[in-house]
Order: sequence, then structure tokens, then C-alpha cells
Amino acid sequence: MTTAILEKPAKQAMNGVDVPTLLGTIGFVGENPAAAEFQFRARGEWVDGTFSRATVNGYFGAGGEQGRDTDFVVEADHPAVLCGGDRGMTPPEMLLSALAACITAGIGNIASARQIRLTSVRTSVEGDINLLGMLGLNDQVRNGYGAIRARVEIAGDASAEKLAQVVEQSVARSAVFDMLKNGTAVSVEVA
Repeated sequence: MTTAILEKPAKQAMNGVDVPTLLGTIGFVGENPAAAEFQFRARGEWVDGTFSRATVNGYFGAGGEQGRDTDFVVEADHPAVLCGGDRGMTPPEMLLSALAACITAGIGNIASARQIRLTSVRTSVEGDINLLGMLGLNDQVRNGYGAIRARVEIAGDASAEKLAQVVEQSVARSAVFDMLKNGTAVSVEVA
């Protein structure tokens, strides 16, 4: 027997994820904890009515300021039934979208690192909100979601148990899930 047969196969790109780079990044950050410190930023601007536009570009990470080739723009509004023009998602819907995207991205990375080929991932998230709080009609009702539920449908070339473990690991490492589950200190300054 040759040693090549006894060695573990090298991890390779899978599901659109550059696995060697992913694993290299994890290794680098593990050896250089200062590289793990990131600061993301968004800038919002009121357009009219309940319509606003948020722009994202530039962040601090990997030891310095980083830029992108283009601005990412998200437009938000309220539906007509809530006095808006329905020109974009509501901010609470953006939060649900962020959770769905974070869990789904994590699944892609984790499955790829484990060399599991995915054929389908669908993450749906729903939240229950009572407008009495937000509209100032009842100070005993919170302004935000009272409950959020996520459902992941996943298929790939691994057992149902292994796919469930990928989802569980993604949720355990999701930044958005963590912020929602554990809360995050938020301050607002008026200038």
C-alpha cells in the first residue's frame, strides 16, 4: 500500500464554497485573534413618507479598513395598510430575511467543509408582531416580534442525521440568531 491511499482526501471546493480558503481563514484567525475583530456599518437615509434607503459599503475587518467595489442598497417601506407606499420590505421583514440568509449561508459553509454536497436548502422564517406596541396604543405590548420561527428544508448526499447536524451547527454559529436570542446592546445618538 502506498501512503497516498492511507492519507485523508484533501478538502476541495464544494457547493460554491472555496473550502481550502475557508479552512485557511479559520486557521489564520485561530492563530491571530485580533484578525477576528470586525465592525460592519450601514447608513440609512429617509426619502419620503415611510420610504428609506440603507447603503452598505466599507467595514473594518482582518486588521484594517476594507471597501467593496459597489454599494449595496436596501430600500424599506411600509405596506399601504400601514400608511406606506409598499416600495420595499418593512424593517421587521429585513430582520427575518437576515436570519434566513445567515442560517442558509452557514449551512453552505459547514456542509462544504464537511464535504457534503447539497442539492437544496430552503430556509423560511416567520415572526409574530402586535402593532399595539409600535403604534403606542398599549405600553404592555412590545414593539418587536413576540416570537420568531425558522424552518430549514435541506437535501444533499448525506444522511438525514448528518444534514440535521449541519443545520444545528449553522444555527449555533449564526451571528443573527445569536443577536436575536441573546440580545445586543444598542445605543442611539441624536446629532
